[in-house]
Amino acid sequence: MSYKTVKALSEFRIVEKKSEFIGYCAPVKSEEEAVAFVNSIKKKHSDARHNVYAYVLREGFKERFSDDGEPHGTAGMPVLDSIRKAGITDTAVVVTRYFGGILLGTGGLVRAYTQAASGAVKAADIAEVGEFSLVSLHCGYSEYQKIMPFISSFGAKIEDSNFSTDVDLVVSVREESAERFISDLVELTNGRVNSDIVGSKTDFV
Repeated sequence: MSYKTVKALSEFRIVEKKSEFIGYCAPVKSEEEAVAFVNSIKKKHSDARHNVYAYVLREGFKERFSDDGEPHGTAGMPVLDSIRKAGITDTAVVVTRYFGGILLGTGGLVRAYTQAASGAVKAADIAEVGEFSLVSLHCGYSEYQKIMPFISSFGAKIEDSNFSTDVDLVVSVREESAERFISDLVELTNGRVNSDIVGSKTDFV
């Protein structure tokens, strides 16, 4: 089953009535990674008034958030909602606030934290992640020339290759298409290419 997450760390800043809000978004695979990311931002901005965070994980279907001293419901929940609305998981967001001396009120805080978090999420390069089967192929050089366009047309990716007397390849194919890939390959080459599913991986689509 595929899902969406972010590819890399991002940063997004806004200023609201002299308060600076800095949003950070990062991909995380576990609660340990999420907590480590949150702590790294807290350490980086140890002089800030607030370091609000939220994260969503596939592992255990966990959602966590913290207002970090802001009024309840004005900070952590808006940050969490920004992750939810983007339809992503395995993602952590921290919004750091440097207080500018002017109170923003409940609505102002919600808007500012939402904008900083949403901006960071959008800047983090959202992508779909899918499950792939790893298929080993063994063939002669004449078959190799014939199957390369087929591999490309299938959207398969060459993960490893070895060229000696014959050609050995390992390609990744979307899990739901792996059996059809193998059967179409048999038909294309009249059974002259040996292929087997030898593993699996999770990767960006």
